[in-house]
Amino acid sequence: MSTHRQIDRICAAAAALSLLLALLFLNGEALGVQPASQTMGYEAKLFDTSRVHTVEIIMDGWEEFIDTCESEEYSPCSVVIDNEAYKNVGIRAKGNTSLSTVSQLGSDRYSFKIEFDQYDSGKTYYGLDKLCLNNLIQDNTMMKDYLTYRLMASFGVNAPLCNYVYVTVNGEDWGLYVAVEGVEDAFLQRNYGRDHGQLYKPDSMSFGGGRGNGRDFDMEDFMNRDGESQDNGPSGSPQTEGQRTPPEGFDPSSFGAQAPGTGDEGTPPEDFAPSQTFGGGGFGGMFGGMGSGDVKLQYTDDDPDSYPNIFDSAKTDVSAADQTRLIQALKALGEGDVESALDVDQVLRYLVVHNFVVNGDSYTGMMVHNYYLYEEDGRLSMLPWDYNLAFGTFQGNDAAGAVNDPIDTPLSVTGNGDRPMADWVCSSEEYTALYHRYFQEFLDGAGCAALIDEAYALIAPYVERDPTKFCTYEEFETGVEALKTFCALRTQSVEGQLAGAIPSTSVGQSADGSALVDASSLSLSDMGTMGGGGPGGRGEGFPAGLFGGGDGGTQPEEDGGDRQPSGSMTPPDGLPDNMDDTQGGFPGGMGDTQGGFPGGTFQGERVPSGTPGGDGAQTGTALLLAASALVLLAGLWIAFRFNPSGPRPGRPRR
Repeated sequence: MSTHRQIDRICAAAAALSLLLALLFLNGEALGVQPASQTMGYEAKLFDTSRVHTVEIIMDGWEEFIDTCESEEYSPCSVVIDNEAYKNVGIRAKGNTSLSTVSQLGSDRYSFKIEFDQYDSGKTYYGLDKLCLNNLIQDNTMMKDYLTYRLMASFGVNAPLCNYVYVTVNGEDWGLYVAVEGVEDAFLQRNYGRDHGQLYKPDSMSFGGGRGNGRDFDMEDFMNRDGESQDNGPSGSPQTEGQRTPPEGFDPSSFGAQAPGTGDEGTPPEDFAPSQTFGGGGFGGMFGGMGSGDVKLQYTDDDPDSYPNIFDSAKTDVSAADQTRLIQALKALGEGDVESALDVDQVLRYLVVHNFVVNGDSYTGMMVHNYYLYEEDGRLSMLPWDYNLAFGTFQGNDAAGAVNDPIDTPLSVTGNGDRPMADWVCSSEEYTALYHRYFQEFLDGAGCAALIDEAYALIAPYVERDPTKFCTYEEFETGVEALKTFCALRTQSVEGQLAGAIPSTSVGQSADGSALVDASSLSLSDMGTMGGGGPGGRGEGFPAGLFGGGDGGTQPEEDGGDRQPSGSMTPPDGLPDNMDDTQGGFPGGMGDTQGGFPGGTFQGERVPSGTPGGDGAQTGTALLLAASALVLLAGLWIAFRFNPSGPRPGRPRR
C-alpha cells in the first residue's frame, strides 16, 4: 500500500487554509467586498422607464375614503397594475404639509401609499411591499422628483426606483403620478441583500416624524418667530454667524415670491451675494434650520433617549446594540473620524447630486428633514427622499441664489458643526478635493437635458389628458423649459466653482459676487414653488396668484376622456373573471430580472457595485466562495487518496 509520510500535515494545512478562506468570506466587507444585492423582480416591471404604466384603483366607498384622507388610515382596495390584479391591499393618503395643502386647495388629488402586505403578509408585487404614488403637487414640470431620483441612481446612489404611472379610479381618469419604490424591506433587500443594516427616517416630532405630523405647520407663523432660539449649534448654542434672524421689515408673504435683494427679473445687484441676505447661500440659511439636534445628526451623549427623532422613526427593528453603533458613529463624525463613521463613497455621491439640485426642503435646508439614514456595521449613509421642491423652488424666486448656491456651504450649511453630515466635506483640503472630483465626474455624465427631453416626450400626452393636475398644460410646458434652463445655468455655476472662478462658499460669495452666473432668464415660479397651487380638483380653478408660484387659472375643458395616449394600456373597468387574484409570490413568474436601472441607460449612467446588475460585489463574493470550495475539496481528496487506514480508490483491500 502506498502512503505519504506527511499526510497528516498536508490534511491539516488544507483544513487550515479552508478555514482561513471561510473567515475571509465572512469578513469580506472589511476587505472591500460589498454585500451582495438582490434582484427582486419588480425592477423591470413597473419601473421600466421606457413607458408610462397604468394603475387602476378599484374601491367601494371611494368618496368616503377621500373625505377621510387626512387621517392617513389604511383602507382596503384592489389595484390593477398593467392589467395584473391585486385584491385586498391597503391604501392611504400620504404627505405632511402637502397633505394639508391638497385639502386647502379644495382638491382631492392626494398622494397615496399602497401597501401590498397590509392585510396579507405574504402578498407583494413581484417582491415589492410598498409603493408610493406622488401627486406632483408644486411641480409644474411634473419631473422634479423623477429627474432627481434618476440622477441619483445613475451616479451610484442607492436611490428608490421611480417611474410614471397613469392612475384611474373605478374606471375613470384620475391623473398622472410618479410611482416611487417605498424605502422599506424590498428596497433594503434590493440594495443591501437580506442581511442588511438598519434604516431610520429622522424627523422632528413637530414636523413630519410620522403620520399626521406637519399638518398644523404654518410657514408664516414660523417665519415670524423672530429671534426665537432654535437649538442651532451642536450643544444647543444660540444662533451663530450665517444663521440670521429675518431682516427688519421682512414680509413673510414674500416667501414664494420675489426674494429680497434681487432685481425684478432675478438679476442680482452688482454688490449682491445670496448669503448677504439669507445666510448659507440662499433662503434656507436664514435661521440655521428648525430641526432638533438629533435630526441634524449631532452627537449629544451616549443615551439613546437623547435621539428620539431617530430611534422613534426607525423603519427596521432596532436593538440596544444597533442604537449604540449609531450613536458611536455620530460621535466619531462629530470628532472628525469620518472614515469610521461614514460610508464615504455613498455619502459623497448623495451630497453631490443633492447639492446640485438645490433642495431647501431637506437636511441641508432650514426644515432639516426628507432623508433616510442607513447604518450598517457602524457606518452611516444617507438615502434621498422627496424632491418636489428641488431646483431652487423651495426658496421662492431667488433664481440667482439658487443657480449659484455654493457647493461647499450649500443652503443652510455653514461648516460650524450644525450639520455634521455635510460639514465634514470641508473639514480638510483632502475631503474637499475628493468631493470636487466626484462633482466633476457627475457633471461630465449627468446629461440632464437629454433626460428631461426623454421624460417630456414620454409624459406630454398624459399631462394634457390629466383632469386633476395642479397646473395647466401650458404651464407644464413652460415649467419644463425652466427646468432645462436651471440645469444648464446650475451646471455653468458649479463648473465655475470647481474651477475657482466663482467662490464655492457663502463667505466667498459674500466677499465677491461679481462672477455669479446671470439668472435673469429664469423664473423659478415657472417650475412650481412652495405655496404654489393650481386646480387639482374636478374642474375647479383658483384666482390667479392666490397661492403664489403661478397664475392659477381654470382647468382646460375636458375632451371627453376617450383619447388614449400612444403606447398606453386601458385599465379594465373591473376585475375580469379570467384575471387571477395574486396572493403573494410573484404573479406571472419572476419575469425579466435584468439588472441595472430599468429602462436602459442614458448618458453617463452607471451600474454601481451594490445595486442590481453591478458586478463588484458579486464578483468578489463568487471568487471567495470558489476558492474556499476548491481548497476544501482538494483537502478532502488528498485525505481520502492517501489515507493509510483505508483503501485506495478503485483498488480492493488486500
